[in-house]
Amino acid sequence: MEFRRITNLPPYVFTIIDGLKVEARRAGIDVIDLGFGNPDLPSPKIAVEKLSEAAHNARNHRYSASRGIPKLRQAVADLYQRRFGVDLDPEQEVISTIGAKEGFSHLMWVLLQPGDAALVPSPSYPIHIWGPLFAGADVREIRMGAGEDLFENIQEAYEYSWPKPRVIVLSFPHNPTTACVDLEFFQRVVDFAREKEVVVVHDNAYAELGFDGFQPPSILQAEGAKECAVELYSMTKSFSMAGWRVAYLVGNREVVQALAKLKSYLDYGTFQPIQIAATVTLNEDPGHPREVQPIYQARRDALCEGLNRIGWEVEPPRGTMFTWAPIPEPYRDMGSVEFASFLVKEASVATSPGLGFGPGGDGHVRFALIENEQRINQGIRNLRKALTKLG
Repeated sequence: MEFRRITNLPPYVFTIIDGLKVEARRAGIDVIDLGFGNPDLPSPKIAVEKLSEAAHNARNHRYSASRGIPKLRQAVADLYQRRFGVDLDPEQEVISTIGAKEGFSHLMWVLLQPGDAALVPSPSYPIHIWGPLFAGADVREIRMGAGEDLFENIQEAYEYSWPKPRVIVLSFPHNPTTACVDLEFFQRVVDFAREKEVVVVHDNAYAELGFDGFQPPSILQAEGAKECAVELYSMTKSFSMAGWRVAYLVGNREVVQALAKLKSYLDYGTFQPIQIAATVTLNEDPGHPREVQPIYQARRDALCEGLNRIGWEVEPPRGTMFTWAPIPEPYRDMGSVEFASFLVKEASVATSPGLGFGPGGDGHVRFALIENEQRINQGIRNLRKALTKLG
């Protein structure tokens, strides 16, 4: 049998590390898992209580609204006003999605077709690369990394692309590189997109996870952004609701309504008790992200201070729930998959190989801040013993 749409998908390199992790645990080895970015913090108490209460009401067992129930869309509009000072029309400029991955993937179907092109940072979160490819479009890389002028790279990638890209995909704070940008950068992108008549899709997954006083901006804060931009905001990290699959697409009304039209054919929305619980959480526990953020910052400090202490030089990130670590010089010839495999086998520490994030990622591994500080410190001790070539 031939499965043409997935034939060219490379093996998901993260599964190699997962396999080694499972093997080690079966052998009774305690693996410190800093690989998969799966938040370990509990969801807000009020979300769990409201979910349970709403699930007991049989009326909520029926199909829901694929755009999201009206009160949820209003709560998202209120969140954007409160957090970013951005006005949104809950009827036209807000839609609920079944997690950001679903929203992003289907949005690419709306915006792109075979023969089109999209600009995507490289390396990047895998769905940002594969979403446009699943829609049949070509992907042009925007080089990311230390010493790169990102805006210049966007302009250059646009100028040298044929056909001219219809979409620019961005996500800041960025996974996996943890790069952060300010509002001035977004203003330049918006001005450029309006001039070139391009749609900007910004995945604001780590909107609430800025460190050392940094507050990640929304692209919609830029003047004229609603003419050309949409943004995904997710409750996965900021409200520790990963498994609930609750996110929102907001911004340009034509794009939001186009996604609403496609989704009306594809789904009936998230289970209604989840939407009710999300609504109540946004309205009654709006400060929850402020409880989550210091926990991740403390973990970042434990990891980065520990790595630097053992001679593995890393730059502490200003945002996200990750650390993007260059493979230390004595081990660089291994490549990221071999090196990450070595770390599981020799140090019982799981990381994500940079190669899994596309071209440009191979010289790095990504640590996810999903274990507590004691476990992170244990991981550092394991790494110190295993990495004998470090000074």
